[in-house]
This record gives sequence, structure tokens and C-alpha cells, in this order.
Amino acid sequence: MINGDILSQSIISAANNLSNNRKRVDDLNIFPVPDGDTGTNMSMTLANSVRELEKLSGETAGKVAAVNASALLRGARGNSGVITSLLFRGFAKGIGDDEYLTAENVKNAFCLGVEAAYKAVMKPTEGTILTVARVASEKATTAYDEGKDTLEVFEAAIEGAKEALEQTPELLPVLKKAGVVDAGGKGFVLILEGMYSVLKDGVMIQSENASVNEPEEEEESRNAAGEFETEITFTYCTEFIVNRNPECSDEPQVLRGYLESIGDCVVVVDDDEIIKVHVHTDHPGNAIEKALTFGQLVHLKIENMRDQHERAKHDAESAKKKPAKNADLTETITPVEPTKPVGFVSVCAGDGIAALFKDLGVDTIVSGGQTMNPSTDDILRAIEATPAETVFVLPNNKNIIMAAEQAIPISTRKVIVVHTRTIPQGITAMLNFDPDMDNDENAIAMQKAIESIATGQITFAARDSDFDGYNIKKGELLALNEGKVSFVDTDFEKTVMKLTKQMIKRDSQFVTVIYGEDVSESDAAVVEEQLNAKFGQKVEITFVNGGQPIYYYIISVE
Repeated sequence: MINGDILSQSIISAANNLSNNRKRVDDLNIFPVPDGDTGTNMSMTLANSVRELEKLSGETAGKVAAVNASALLRGARGNSGVITSLLFRGFAKGIGDDEYLTAENVKNAFCLGVEAAYKAVMKPTEGTILTVARVASEKATTAYDEGKDTLEVFEAAIEGAKEALEQTPELLPVLKKAGVVDAGGKGFVLILEGMYSVLKDGVMIQSENASVNEPEEEEESRNAAGEFETEITFTYCTEFIVNRNPECSDEPQVLRGYLESIGDCVVVVDDDEIIKVHVHTDHPGNAIEKALTFGQLVHLKIENMRDQHERAKHDAESAKKKPAKNADLTETITPVEPTKPVGFVSVCAGDGIAALFKDLGVDTIVSGGQTMNPSTDDILRAIEATPAETVFVLPNNKNIIMAAEQAIPISTRKVIVVHTRTIPQGITAMLNFDPDMDNDENAIAMQKAIESIATGQITFAARDSDFDGYNIKKGELLALNEGKVSFVDTDFEKTVMKLTKQMIKRDSQFVTVIYGEDVSESDAAVVEEQLNAKFGQKVEITFVNGGQPIYYYIISVE
């Protein structure tokens, strides 16, 4: 009989197994930029659960699963951590309030976990952790239908996960070229193997590492350079209601036709008074502009596709009367009393950048960014520490957006996550906030404004890599244009000049260069002089000492 104590031990064993193999999972990543790698993010996510599970004793399997899911939600770091938390949230729903694990609730757990994870990704890509989890779920269902017992259903899920993992290179050519399997899928298999060790043999895998943050010496392993993240065709899930203007003669089908030309998953439902719109698009500003010709907009949401029931709105006014609390955790976060209608939270690293955001009106800074993805709990604490009724959150990194969105349903505030993927986008969003506009209008204006900002970054190659046609050597300079490798060089001044030239367009007016902690004032002055000599007649150039790690220079062009 697999009770709550055994399930708790199995999850701790899973966390230890993943932590012990963290670097090997990180080394499966295939992008050379230093980042918050998959193994690290997944390990840190599970470590948050271990702290809570170690407090439990004598609880039902359902209670343990619920506490685990709740802790993972709060501790989720990076996209891989968020997806892991969603898989376990579904797992908890499958077990429900049951005292023991059974063949049926294990089968349900895998099915509901996969359902939640797929819903969280706008365009699910096969050959990733999603595929590995889905095949595991299918094998568990087959075993249950064949009358297998609890342990046999779990065994079938593991075998399915392993088989699917080996097939990931066949589904994603970039993995096959690198000669590796998917990092997230590998992490999920390690989790299942860690659980299985306890469920089958009663053996808990012990942690070999003091902390997932501490570097450790390990034997050489295959390094495929950086985390793989597939390109998503349509990034933003945009939803709103149009209060119809009686003077507009166009039919809603006209709006539907336009939306289908710029995105997919279009839903347009109308009656005499309103038009309800849902679309996945790369240009929510364009969708909004078109919709405004039909009337005024209300109930605007611009965000990544995720499990819709997790988006349920709660009554912010009544919630303000009690502390923000996750029912399955003993720790509570006591919010400060709101003293103003609107506040701001920004994620960034570097004293100069933090000071810049403060000057622009940001109330609370969350320290983090590339390689340092804050957890949902970190972001939630910042939101609750902001003395405002509505809080705008600027993630400023694509790998932090999902973690920020997880804070929405558990905050006492109304939270609006603006999908800023870079520091320049965050700055632009703040510059376009208008205190005379309502929150929905500001969300529209801020989101639309960041679409006009081009971002370039200069960093170093964290490892040798044959990536996207470039033979990259560890330590070389990487010039990134909108997050993609544009070229590789070894000369700082030449790299800044070349990247800036690529980014400046005919209608460009402003260039802002933010230099990092590893760039001296004198070196930055030389680059500034060269840029002004080359482009000063065409654009206005501003230099800022950001003090950020990882990126020597961050360049924005608008």
C-alpha cells in the first residue's frame, strides 16, 4: 500500500536524483548563451517542494500530492520548472483526496498532468518534455486498461518516458544534429526514476550535492551548449471584449478575417452589444487597433497560453482583507497595505539598471534575469510588498514570463504581467505608462510600445558549440539580435559597431547602450565615441552604466 509517507519519500528521492544529475541535464542544452539551464531550473523547483514535504508525517497520499504541487507552483523557475510544476499539479488532481496510490489514480495523475502541461504551451512542440510526459501517460493508461496493479502502471509510465526520450532527436532535427536528447525530457525521466526507487524497492536516493547553486566537479559529459527553446509561431494569447459602437457598420466577420490573417486560434463571438475576441498572434497591438474600430475594449488580457482554469479571477477587494496564502503551505506572505491605485514590479540584475527602473517609477525590484530566474514565490513576494491595488509586473526575460503569470491567481492584488522579454522592452513599457489612462488602456499601450523596440545583446559563449551554422568556441563574443546569434567575434569595439549597424533601420531615431559590470568606464567611453562618430548624425545615442552581469552590452534601437 503506497501511502502519503511513501509518496513523500519518493518525491524527495526524485528531487535528489535530479539534483545529482543536474549538470548532466544542463549539458544537454543546445544554445551557447549562458542561461538558467534546464537541469538547474528543474532542480531548484523541486528543492522548494522538498522543504515542505519534510515537514509532513502521517498524511494521506492526496494531501502529500497537493502540498507538493502547491510548493512547486511557488518555487517554479524558468519554463522547464513551470512545466514540471504543471505536470505535478495534474498529478495531484489525479490522486484527489485518496489515502493511497491506486492503479486508477496513478493513471489519472499522468493524464491530468500532461493535459495541464500541454495547455500551458501555446504551440506544443513534439520532441520535448511534453512528448516524454505524453507517452508516459499513454503507456500508463494502456497498463491500467490491461488490469495492471499500481506499481505496474507506474513502471509502464517510466518505460514509455524512456522510449519517448530516446526518440526526441528524431522529432527535433536540432537535437539530432547535436547528438543529444531533450534536456527537459531527461529531467522528467530522472524524476520518475527517483520516485520508482522508493515505490518499488523502498530505497530513497540520497543527495550528493549540498545545493543546486554550488558548483561541483564532475566527470566530463557531452555538452550540447545552451537550452533549446523552439520558436513559437504566435507568441501572445490575446483576449478582450469589445463594447460595440452602434455607429460602426462593419460586421464582426470583418474583424475575424483580419485576426486570422495575423494569427491563429481565432474566436470571435458577438451579440448586439459586445464582441468577445480570442486570438494567438505576434502582434497584439495590431489586433487591438483593429478591434478599436468596432468600439471600446474591456477585460483585456495579453499572455501566454496556459491552463485556463488557473486564470480564474478572484475578488481582489475581499482578498485584500486577508494575507496571501497558499492553502497547502504553512508559510504566509503578509501584503503591505495599498496606498495607491497602481504599482510596478521589475525583474532585473545590475545596480545601474535597477536604479534606472526606480527612476522610472518601479516600486519593487526582483533581482534576477539570465542565469538567475526568480521563482514564482520571489515574484509573488515582490507583488505583495508593492503598496498598490493593481501591480504591473515586468519579467524582462522570456524565461521568467510563465513564472510571473503563476503569481496571478495567488496574489491579493490585481496583477497584470506585461510580456517584456528584454530590459529595453521593460524600460519602454514604463516610459509608455500614462497615469491618466485606465489599467486596460495602459496594458494595451505598453504592450504595443514594446513591439517597436529592437534589442541586441553581446555576451560570451559559455561553451564550445556547433550551433546554427556557427562554430563557436568557449569565451568568444556572441552578438545576439532579437535573441538569435547574429555573428561571433573576439573584438569588443568591432562587435558593438557591427551589431548596432545591423539593428539601425531607416526610421530609427534612438539608440541606447547599457554596458555591464565587466566593461570599464574608459572602454565604454571609447565605444560611445566610435558610435557617435559613425551614427551620431542619424540617431540620438545614449550610454547607461547598467552594471548587469552576463551581458557586456545591451543595445536597444527604436
